[in-house]
Parts: sequence; C-alpha cells; structure tokens
Amino acid sequence: MDHYEEKLKKILQDNNIEGEHLSFNQSCHSVEEAAQATNAKTDDFVKNICMLDSDDNLIVAIVKGEDRASTTQVGKALHIERPRTATPDEILERTGYPCGGTPSFGYNAKFLIDPKVMEKEFVYSGGGSENSLIKISTKELQKANNGEIIRVRK
Repeated sequence: MDHYEEKLKKILQDNNIEGEHLSFNQSCHSVEEAAQATNAKTDDFVKNICMLDSDDNLIVAIVKGEDRASTTQVGKALHIERPRTATPDEILERTGYPCGGTPSFGYNAKFLIDPKVMEKEFVYSGGGSENSLIKISTKELQKANNGEIIRVRK
C-alpha cells in the first residue's frame, strides 16, 4: 500500500469516518476500470473534479461517474467567476493526492455534491491512489466533507 493510501486510511480512522478502503492490483483511474475492479455498476462511482477560483481557492465538484462537472454551473452556484479545472500537479499540491486517486474528503476545499450523487445509498470514490477506492455511504460522505448539495453537473 502506498503512502497516499496510508494517509487516507489514517484520516478515516482519526475522524471516525465510516468508509471501507479497498486496494486493487489494477488501475481504478477511470470509472470503467474501477467498476471492473470492484465488479460494481458504473453508476455506483463518483468523480472528484478539482477546480480553482480566481483567488486560487480549491473547489471540488463531486458528480456521478457518468456525469461531467460544469465550471459554469459551479460559478453560478457559488456566485463567482467561472473557475478553471486544476492541473494534475495542482491537484497533488492542493489535495495531497494524485489525480485519479483523489478522495472526496480529507483536505481543505469547498466541496459541492451534485444531488444525483445523494440519490445513491453508497458510492465509490478515490481511495488515495490510482489502485484504490473508498466505499462510503453518501450521508457519511457529506458529513466527512461538509459538502453543499448543489447541481454542478452539465
């Protein structure tokens, strides 16, 4: 297990977050790869789309795996200029996790959860590395990141 996964497992433990950390011998970078690894349906997954506003604040739009996050929707929802998508280097720097393994909680950001995510009882999210996932209830996910439920999908 790599140090990103260890760090996330410690966050789960230290903050009493009820989530199951899963490690695999294959990539879970894309929703399709993750679904194959877990033998779950693609609509059981969320993506964490990292964005930066004009003041360089991190915003994370959490959408279902089949949806796309909209920078325009995020800007309207927060009453700010349209944010831009963060680069992989910025994602690692701001979240402490690599792109493709970024979890939905555990670092400083404004978290926005699309309402379609909350329709699910459980979801899979980034587990700290490209080869790991977190299975977590959507209620626990929102509690863990203090997320605002607001439409952010295209």
